[in-house]
Amino acid sequence: MTTPFTTIAVETLGAVTRLTLARPERANALNAQMLTEIGAALDAIERDAGVRAVIVTGAGAAFSSGFDLREQMERRPSGLADWQPLLRKDFDTIMRFWHFPRPTIAAVRGPCLAGACELALACDMTIATEDAFFGEPELKFGAGIVAMILPWLVGPKIAKEIILLGEDRIPAARARELGMVNRVVPADKLDATALAIANHLAAIDPNLVRESKRAINRAYEARNMLAALEEALAIDLAVEGAGSPDKVQFMEIARRDGLRAALAWRDARFPARPE
Repeated sequence: MTTPFTTIAVETLGAVTRLTLARPERANALNAQMLTEIGAALDAIERDAGVRAVIVTGAGAAFSSGFDLREQMERRPSGLADWQPLLRKDFDTIMRFWHFPRPTIAAVRGPCLAGACELALACDMTIATEDAFFGEPELKFGAGIVAMILPWLVGPKIAKEIILLGEDRIPAARARELGMVNRVVPADKLDATALAIANHLAAIDPNLVRESKRAINRAYEARNMLAALEEALAIDLAVEGAGSPDKVQFMEIARRDGLRAALAWRDARFPARPE
């Protein structure tokens, strides 16, 4: 069954639902409408007792490039009052996958960056193609991190390296070594592998799966993970509300010369680093 959303597609595959981010012309960038539709889809899935596992993936050659910078250019949010509801919605959408009562699987091909990377990290499992890549480039253009999940999965040293350097080309194999990814598969095996894992999960007593997921999550939440994520979100709100000079200049270039030019300006600011 396919649902009438415009930025996502939702398919029922037996006891599994596959949610596809469907803006391939924009590398599946997460805009406000997509966030709303993801929330509505997850509401419907949660009400359907027949669904026992959820796959989230991207249409075309990308999982997602992250939150939609072009939309941000057009909306021009400024100050805490503008940014608070935007960041709250971003954060809550990502964390919905962490809290969701059914197991969630991210099936990733191509780029999986920024907010989309955080969404994949919030899922219970992540399967990636050999050519997939991950990253958190936000600091390179003056933005903060919406959902600071990465340190909880890879530890502070690696998280600081990735986030502070704005790493945006972490290969799938390296992401697996770091604990960001469960399995790396050939591109033509991604959908079948994700579906096979989802069907395996769907064959287990759903109450047992739900409570076991809750117990594993609780091992992190008992260490104040949720409170720490809220504090990190508050820091991001303060950063975005004040407006980093780097972000202001990035957006000015993007509005004047286009997003591609702004990205080129961003990248040209940094010296080449050894591998």
